[in-house]
Amino acid sequence: MQHLKGKFIVLDGPEGCGKSTQLRLLADYLRSNHVDVTTVRDPGATRIGEQVRAILLNPENTEMGMRCEMMLYMSARAQMMKEVIAPALAQGKCVLCDRFVSSTLAYQLGGDGLTFEEIHATADIAISHRWPDLTIILDIAPEKSFARLNRAKDRLEQRPLAYHQQVYANYLAQAKADPAKYRLVNADADLHEVHRAIVQCLSLSSPGFTSL
Repeated sequence: MQHLKGKFIVLDGPEGCGKSTQLRLLADYLRSNHVDVTTVRDPGATRIGEQVRAILLNPENTEMGMRCEMMLYMSARAQMMKEVIAPALAQGKCVLCDRFVSSTLAYQLGGDGLTFEEIHATADIAISHRWPDLTIILDIAPEKSFARLNRAKDRLEQRPLAYHQQVYANYLAQAKADPAKYRLVNADADLHEVHRAIVQCLSLSSPGFTSL
């Protein structure tokens, strides 16, 4: 796993897919293999980012437009990239991120007429052109993933099922369009099976990984 030093890895997927749990398991595994790991969540990870997160997820903010929503996510990422991600990568650490631009390309794409090109161009500025080396999408349909949620739903989670079905389709479309930088992992499986599949995605034997 030493080849992961200085790599930027994202875990993403629909609500309730288990990405936060899997990120913790992966971080523990890499540390046990002597990889220096920095973990972050998107949005968040900085004082400013956490404030933006609170605004974005507050169910009371029902009037928020999709373009405003997209720009707030990008603002939080800009701060996280400057304050946490870029310095960690420069130090040779492996950065594991819970969600990233792949989430915006799933959740905000099409809202208020937002296009892939608009989101991608805005993100490129926000993250100073430092895209993830690999994005792992935890693949599970929203009908199943939402059944796992055992807490009050945030602003985005309260949207109708049809919206989340489109989000899921957007994730799959991203992975299909860029197989060199994305991996799909079946998340409708045992916790440890999912973890093993994620570790395999990061091994040198994984197709295409050596080119990242």
